[in-house]
Amino acid sequence: MLKRNLGFWVLTALVVGNMVGSGIFMLPRSLAEVASPSGVLSAWIITGFGVLMTALVFGNLSLRKPELNGGPQNYAKALFKEDSNSSLLAGYLVSWGYWVANWSGNVAIITTFASYLSTFFPVMTNANPLFKILGTTVTTGGVITFAVCTILLWSVHYLILNGIEGAGKVNFVATAAKVLGFLLFILACLYAFQASNLIPFYEPIEGEGGVQTGFLSQINNAAIATLWAFVGVESAVVFSTRAKKKSDVKKATILGLIIALALYLSITLLVMGTLPQNELVESQKPLVDALKTAIGPSGSMVMATLGVISLFGATIGWVLLSAEVPFQAAKQRMFIPHFLKENKKGSPVFSLWITNLCTQAFLFSVISQSMASAFDFMIFIATLAFLVPYMVASLYQLKLVIKGETYEGSRRSRSTDAVIASLAAIYSIWVIYAGTADIKTFLFGIALLASGILFYPLVPKQAATKEKPAE
Repeated sequence: MLKRNLGFWVLTALVVGNMVGSGIFMLPRSLAEVASPSGVLSAWIITGFGVLMTALVFGNLSLRKPELNGGPQNYAKALFKEDSNSSLLAGYLVSWGYWVANWSGNVAIITTFASYLSTFFPVMTNANPLFKILGTTVTTGGVITFAVCTILLWSVHYLILNGIEGAGKVNFVATAAKVLGFLLFILACLYAFQASNLIPFYEPIEGEGGVQTGFLSQINNAAIATLWAFVGVESAVVFSTRAKKKSDVKKATILGLIIALALYLSITLLVMGTLPQNELVESQKPLVDALKTAIGPSGSMVMATLGVISLFGATIGWVLLSAEVPFQAAKQRMFIPHFLKENKKGSPVFSLWITNLCTQAFLFSVISQSMASAFDFMIFIATLAFLVPYMVASLYQLKLVIKGETYEGSRRSRSTDAVIASLAAIYSIWVIYAGTADIKTFLFGIALLASGILFYPLVPKQAATKEKPAE
């Protein structure tokens, strides 16, 4: 029997910890590359609203369809006729895409951890070339960074193997330290804030080939990056099978989103007002550089320490989430059966091993690229992959509204949920459209998702049973 041992605050910590992970530590630089201050703030506001609609969809579904617990793949399955081949295929493909998005996103989090750790060990950024392999130059810093990232990944692997509840509590402590540290960061940078760094508030941004982008294009370009910061809002829903109370899932999701949005807006604005635009664009660890400007050299050490602690907690949360997704899908016979294997501590051992081996393979990207470049590449792929299950959840909510299922005698709630689901679906479609600008990276992400077809023959060729997976 699966243990229901995750309480409200642990669920909230998973939501906040998974959202406020690598994004806030690197995004001020990524956003400054593609948008002026007005474009950046507009993208945050639009994304915050879109993700709020998505969070409400997940929250509503967790209450209206508690039997479809364990992740968005269940909503994909339920979109089609029960026990049909289409139902099974849809559930499997969304499970696969969501899983790929999770473990590829882990690379961005782990490389950000290494970026902030390099404050204490500058040799990690050493660009001295060692040798070339397949036309790629391998540097001293790249090799050391790869080793550090590998050690972090497998340390977290070992921690989770010793029990999910214990790993969740470690994540809770790291998240609490993170939120407290960010509040101190906000107070310190308020004194160093200079409005002149935000001027001009709007100007065209010159992209590749000298092409200039206007205001709306800047918002489009920033949409993928800002959404990455909110990826993880569904964490409580994924772990709903392990929640002590079903009602805690929606509460944890909404509270986690509000905390994250407040931190994002405050910190982004303060970093942009503390560092000049040209310095921000070149920064490998923008929050460290901002706090150093605010309170002197000691500030960089304080912020780097906060970053390392925070990102360690985020790595735990995301590796947990990444292994849980195929495990839950396999429980409903929508994934490869081997992913059901658990150890004596209740950890999904096979899923954990395969997930981390895939992450390990992608960590080789840090050997030949800067940590900032590796981060940008991975968040683009991961975010686009996350949008598919987000959109599917919105469409399933619309299906319930149209059919009136679970809305007997609740006409007002039905109308409200119809608006929420429609806005969430429109938002997902918009960001997918915006993400097709870089066609090369987009096609690479699509190839990762399509590769799931190769393993589909391993899935049991019968639809999910009607038993609840968490009972």
